[in-house]
Amino acid sequence: MTKDVIALTPAMPDPATLLAGLYAGGPDLTVNTLADGAVLHLCTPDGIPLLSVEASQLVHHPHEAHRLLGPQVPLPDGPFWWTEARATGALPEAERLAASFAGRLTAVLGGAVWPPDAAHTDVVPLPSPLRLPPVPDGQPPAVDIHTDRASVVVQDRPVTALTTWLSNALAETAARGRALQLVTPATSRLTLPARAALAFGPHRWVVQHPETGYYDGLRGARLHWRDGAFTEERGPDGTPSIAEPFAASAGAPAPEGERQLALSLRTVHPATADLVLGGALEAAWQHLTGAPPTGWGTAEPVNLPWSKRELTELARTRAQRGAPTFLITLGTLEQPAIATTRIVHTPAGIEEHTTLALGYHPGDTLPLDILPELIKHLTARHNLTTVLVTLRPARRDLTITPHAEHPPTPVSLNVGPPTA
Repeated sequence: MTKDVIALTPAMPDPATLLAGLYAGGPDLTVNTLADGAVLHLCTPDGIPLLSVEASQLVHHPHEAHRLLGPQVPLPDGPFWWTEARATGALPEAERLAASFAGRLTAVLGGAVWPPDAAHTDVVPLPSPLRLPPVPDGQPPAVDIHTDRASVVVQDRPVTALTTWLSNALAETAARGRALQLVTPATSRLTLPARAALAFGPHRWVVQHPETGYYDGLRGARLHWRDGAFTEERGPDGTPSIAEPFAASAGAPAPEGERQLALSLRTVHPATADLVLGGALEAAWQHLTGAPPTGWGTAEPVNLPWSKRELTELARTRAQRGAPTFLITLGTLEQPAIATTRIVHTPAGIEEHTTLALGYHPGDTLPLDILPELIKHLTARHNLTTVLVTLRPARRDLTITPHAEHPPTPVSLNVGPPTA
């Protein structure tokens, strides 16, 4: 299983600092690049990766560190650089190698390392000779186990997000007609974008419980490893067997009565040269929270300041290649809100399929009285075709636990005018 170590620094790691970090394994290791230089591999002399380092991202939203890594990580004062390293699980020393790489970055640039207290700057002695199994050609750095049926990614984070690593692994796996199976401990939670990505097709969230074994974190079915993939265990009648840890919390209230309000929006726009996307989402956000979104991106951490123009340019570029666009939008720390948007070009026009979720404390007043005005505005100004509003008891921080949760209760369903 791979191990992740993340350096959060106030300045961008320059080539000299990265090189100093990569020397954590001594001078005998080699460096290769992947994805046009976006990923660095620290390799054995015969080319087997020990450590994969993703290109640093400038994150403009300091609270992303707490949202994804927990309050143990010091909250940055402003925008910061997120540099993520993944150590192979085939060599025990590789985890210390990743920690030394991150520690060297923060020793030079300042900042913090996750996991807390993992950082050091020692040279990590490696066994000689290094005998490691070869990595299949084209296997993404995030993948731990690769079979003809599935690509298995093992994560041990408090919150598992739709990182660039995981997003790329999903794309590569889907392109090869296989399932991606994400394995986490029972203490982990998913972000809504990660849940949305795993909810489609054959993909699966595999939860490893210390007492009862493996089960599906979204559907509850007991799982076992069979023929190169985690497969559902079925009872005599052919129905899936539900794991006790998943079912034990069925119908249990959310923490202290917390709730989630969700809007599922579909808009269809004529494909014109002056089209600007994101307007419906921005208007809904403004109506429901009193402020526009703060950021957007194609993976987590969400790193870019909110810009309808920039996300439209990305969607237009991808549409010219015949590819859809998937976006994540973020709100403020005071009012948890997150949205996922899929933009596709269809015979009807340019379609935006958006799910916006907002989290509330028990005593908060829900903005239900604003909905009629909002829906009227979206229909008149943003080509709204349908909107479904639901409410359910769930975590205010908008993360998903590996337990049975309350189904959403419909609040309203509205259908706009038909598209041409």
